[in-house]
Amino acid sequence: MTKARLQAAALAGSADDAEAAFYDAMQHGDIDRMMRVWADEDDIVCVHPGGPRLVGAPTIRAAYEALFATGVVRALPRKIHKVDSLTSAVHSVIERIEVVTDAGLRVGYVTATNVYQKTAQGWRMVAHHASPETTGAGEGQEPAGPQTLH
Repeated sequence: MTKARLQAAALAGSADDAEAAFYDAMQHGDIDRMMRVWADEDDIVCVHPGGPRLVGAPTIRAAYEALFATGVVRALPRKIHKVDSLTSAVHSVIERIEVVTDAGLRVGYVTATNVYQKTAQGWRMVAHHASPETTGAGEGQEPAGPQTLH
């Protein structure tokens, strides 16, 4: 099965599958796979750490194209908290960001909120809002057990 068919199957599955496809596309720097995760709506929203609010698929695509032009982004979701319903899901994550520099591997953390809606095409991202993690929450032990909020 091709990567596109695997991703299409993942997006139809669950919000968790859509989130996995989002981070996989980011780690591979694949703009087409990235945009298949996003809903095809005029009002989708993305905020990258320290950046402005981006609204709409063309604007979000341009931002990810610029990001991927500098290389792939190794963002690993950690400490995931979820609020899920039948047609929407909100995932709060701490992203571990790994960057290779001349001085070696550098690690930073970002707090992100990913919002998904179940559409006729399956689960799609409608919002991604990320900001630098400044509390130290990304460091240390991973939490044990499920992290679903009720």
